[in-house]
Amino acid sequence: MDIETYLSQQPTPAIAQDLLGRQLRLVTPAGMMTAWITETEAYLGAQDAGAHAFKNHQTARNQALWQSAGTIYIYQMRTQFLLNFVTQAAGVPECVLIRGIEPATGLPLMQANRPQPLKNLTNGPGKLMQALGLDKQLNGQPLNVGPLHLQLTPRRVPIKISTSGRVGIVNKGDWSSAPLRYYVTGNPWVSQSRQRDIDPETHGWQAL
Repeated sequence: MDIETYLSQQPTPAIAQDLLGRQLRLVTPAGMMTAWITETEAYLGAQDAGAHAFKNHQTARNQALWQSAGTIYIYQMRTQFLLNFVTQAAGVPECVLIRGIEPATGLPLMQANRPQPLKNLTNGPGKLMQALGLDKQLNGQPLNVGPLHLQLTPRRVPIKISTSGRVGIVNKGDWSSAPLRYYVTGNPWVSQSRQRDIDPETHGWQAL
């Protein structure tokens, strides 16, 4: 199945959950990095007061949202870059924000890009972009054509998926608390994780 079909055949919240355990692969001149997706947030376009496309607001910054499913949407928040995937057909500006990833291969490259201990390397949307060495260069480009790929297989399966309100969405009425954040329960590479909630043995995954 191609990425556009995979992403566009489900509602965006379902995609955000299904992405957990899928693998990101980035090919760079220095080598390849791969990681399992551990945390996501869904953004529901024109109806969503927490989304960049609320009321179909279009700017030069968010034009990628109106492209076809599988388009990469990267925006800058303060000094950080955040990675999103467009999830619906062209003209329907919905997306999923990738908030956390568990390193699989290329760890030395990630730590060269972001010199931090493993536990603090990719447990947040800005952190993972630093670890991958990405900025806005891929904004508006399609997945699986250039250096950044979403691999549907192999896949890891979460033992349990937890939900919560999205992070940093304030003063947006019901959208501030809407349960549109999804994460692998017990995984260390989830933002705002507490040590007592982490499963050190399975990291929240079913056995391979």
